[in-house]
Amino acid sequence: MMLLPSTTHSIVVESDENNYIKSATFLSEKFEVGPGKVVVKTLLDIDFPKGHIGVKSFDVEVVNEDGNSVPLYETYLHHWFAVKYIENITMSNYIKQSHDLRNGIEFERNDGMCQGFLLPHYWGLGGESRGTSSNLPDPFAVELGNLTKLKHGFKEKWLFSIMVIDTRGTQDRKGCSECRCKLFNLPKNFYNVTTNINGQLLSSNYKGGLFCCQDNLQCKLKKGFLGPIRKLSLRYKIRWVDWDEHQVPLRFYT
Repeated sequence: MMLLPSTTHSIVVESDENNYIKSATFLSEKFEVGPGKVVVKTLLDIDFPKGHIGVKSFDVEVVNEDGNSVPLYETYLHHWFAVKYIENITMSNYIKQSHDLRNGIEFERNDGMCQGFLLPHYWGLGGESRGTSSNLPDPFAVELGNLTKLKHGFKEKWLFSIMVIDTRGTQDRKGCSECRCKLFNLPKNFYNVTTNINGQLLSSNYKGGLFCCQDNLQCKLKKGFLGPIRKLSLRYKIRWVDWDEHQVPLRFYT
């Protein structure tokens, strides 16, 4: 095993019978959470290994400013997705400043079936991803960075789409983490949401879901509870090999 220096991280190289497997651990940009708050974020242009590579594993956890793993019963990781996109190089500064994903960006979500908004996947799960192995056995790997497949004038990049729910001090941790809105005809009231993102009234049959877990919404806290604002990050470890004739490309069909 040997270490290769980098400007933001160290690359660890592991040797096995067939490959030199490299690995690096990265930190996403920070996001703030407060007791009972929902955070829904898109983190553009995350750090990612460069070159024509084959990814062997991709593992993620939520950590605090000290680098310690944050337990799910305090901050529930509803979901995270690592999504590949290609960006028009001439529009990079505009996209970075405006976070306008409608112009200059094309998403590449998976290899079949639901190529549109639904079911994006390269890597991504919810809280159950902790401790779940994502390792791909030899000779399989996810081929990335092949310039011969890239449209002229575009660059391959990655983003995180995340939702976390801070359940500290909430009256009902389970109801908050399940994105229960207002329980109609019942006294319990979690998010007190009655309209969707377009301002339209929700059906009385809609008891909970993504409409009730929009960014910056507040779940009901226990009376008098006070807790600090925290800054969290996603810490993610990627293992990969340099692409060559020994690799078999793995494809995602969702």
